Amino acid sequence: MARIARAAQAAGRAAGDVTLVAVSKTQPWDAIAPVLAAGQKVFGENRVQEAQARWTGKAEGLTLHLIGPLQTNKAADAVAFFDVIETLDREKLARVLAEEVQRQGRRPRLYVQVNTGEEPQKAGVIPAEADAFIAMARKTYGLEPEGLMCIPPAEEPPGPHFALLAKIAARNGLSKLSMGMSGDFETAIAFGATSVRVGSAVFGARSYPA
Repeated sequence: MARIARAAQAAGRAAGDVTLVAVSKTQPWDAIAPVLAAGQKVFGENRVQEAQARWTGKAEGLTLHLIGPLQTNKAADAVAFFDVIETLDREKLARVLAEEVQRQGRRPRLYVQVNTGEEPQKAGVIPAEADAFIAMARKTYGLEPEGLMCIPPAEEPPGPHFALLAKIAARNGLSKLSMGMSGDFETAIAFGATSVRVGSAVFGARSYPA
């Protein structure tokens, strides 16, 4: 996307440093097909079963990210199906993912979700517990998260949340930052995002069933 390239350039970064994750959740196939045809290879989905229904048999050569909360009873399917799981956020899920990685011999890339706004309705590790959680995932379960993900509170400026996520990542030796959506991805890129999760700016506004 040209907007990503411009935002990267403005931040003194190369456009290739930022991956567009096109959020295809709830989108009909006739909206996805032209985006695929235009060369987009990375897609984000919120739910395991919905993603399986949409992409089974069509995902060769693509990279699929799970960007919605993951229930432990769906962990086996998630490990089998997704290339990247961005929502590791609790010890029970770390344990189950580690078991599935061993059982299946398949190791999706992992991001720890951080609840930077400490919002009770949102998933994610609170910032004060992030270091210990990352250390536990590594030492206790042999997982190697490659980055962090956050969704800032809708009513607050996103910049401080992106800055906080980058700071946590840096002190834990994590190189990837999944942050920024349609309304704030340019800001996220300025704060070091390596991937942005964009839906409506790619596909247009979603229409949800009544």
